[in-house]
Amino acid sequence: MKKIFIPYFFLLVLIVSACSPKTSQKAMTEPVSLVPTEKSLLWKIEGKDLTQSSYLYGTIHMINKDDFFLTDSTVAVFDRMQQIVFEINMDDMSDMSAMMGMIGKIMMEDGTTLKDLLSKEDYKMVSDHFSELGLPMMMLERIKPMFLSAMSGGDFDFTSPSPGGGMGEDIKSYEMEFMEMAKADEKNMGGLETIEYQMSVFDSIPYTDQAAMLVTSIRGGDEEGEDELSKMIEIYKQQDIAGMQQMFKSDVDGIGKYEDIFLKNRNQNWIPVIGKMAKEQPTFFAVGAGHLGGEFGVITLLRKAGYKVSPIMSTPLKVLPKKKRKATRM
Repeated sequence: MKKIFIPYFFLLVLIVSACSPKTSQKAMTEPVSLVPTEKSLLWKIEGKDLTQSSYLYGTIHMINKDDFFLTDSTVAVFDRMQQIVFEINMDDMSDMSAMMGMIGKIMMEDGTTLKDLLSKEDYKMVSDHFSELGLPMMMLERIKPMFLSAMSGGDFDFTSPSPGGGMGEDIKSYEMEFMEMAKADEKNMGGLETIEYQMSVFDSIPYTDQAAMLVTSIRGGDEEGEDELSKMIEIYKQQDIAGMQQMFKSDVDGIGKYEDIFLKNRNQNWIPVIGKMAKEQPTFFAVGAGHLGGEFGVITLLRKAGYKVSPIMSTPLKVLPKKKRKATRM
C-alpha cells in the first residue's frame, strides 16, 4: 500500500497539475530584451546594490531518482553561499507540531464535500482511485480538492516523521536534497513566503474548479498523462526554463487558467524579498523552474528591478560527496 505525507502537498500541486492533459496553446508575447532565452537552471544575480553575487536555481519538486541531476557549477556555487532560501522555509516542514496546526486549513468550509462537487460517475472514479491507495473516501470527503490532487499520485508516506522519509523510494526532491546539503554545511535556511500563504493560494480557486482539476489529474494517470509527465521531465533535463513556463501556460482550462495566482502574483511578491536577502548575504535561491522564465518570471522581474541576471551554463553531474567537491569562481 502506498501512503501519503501531508507536508509535501503544497509543494506538489504545481507539478501534479502540469502532468494533466493539455487542451490548447497560447502564443507567448514577451519582450525579448528582458525575457531569458538561454537553457540553464542556474542564474547569477548581481549589480544594483549587491556587494556580492547571489544565485537563482530552478527546481522540479518531484522527479524520478534516475532523472535527478545537479550541474558541476551548481554544486560549486551552493558550497560558497551563506544562506539557502526556498519558496518556503524547509525547516518549517520538519516541524510536525506546526504542520499539525495547519490540518484544519486543508478542509473545505461550509460543510462542502467532494460528493457535492462531482457527478456520480466522477465521484466513483475518484473514490475507486483513492481506495486503491488504501485511503477510504470517508477520510477525504471534506479535504480541498487541490490537496487531493497532490495526494493522487500516491508516492508519499503519510506516516514518515522525517523530511526526506516522506518521498517514495524511486522519487527525489530537489528541495530535500538542498536542505540536506545545507544542514550538512550548517547553512542558514529561509523562505520567500510562508506555509500559510501557500495554502491560502488554494482558497483563491473555487471548489468546483479544484474538483475539475482533481478529476483531470487522476485521469492524467493514463497514457496521455504519462506522455505529458515524460515531456515535462525531458524539458527540465534540457534546462529549458522557457519550455517549462510555456507548458504551464498551455493548460488554459486547468491550472494555467490561474496563472496570475500561482505564478505572476507570487513572482512579483518575491522580488523585494530576494533583493533584501541577497543584499544581506550571498544567497542560493531554489524555486520551481516554472517560476523562472517568461515575461512575468523571476528572471525578467529581477532584470526590470535593476539587477543583472546571467545564466551559468554547465553540464549535468551526479551529486558529489562533500569531501570531493571543489568550489570554483563564478
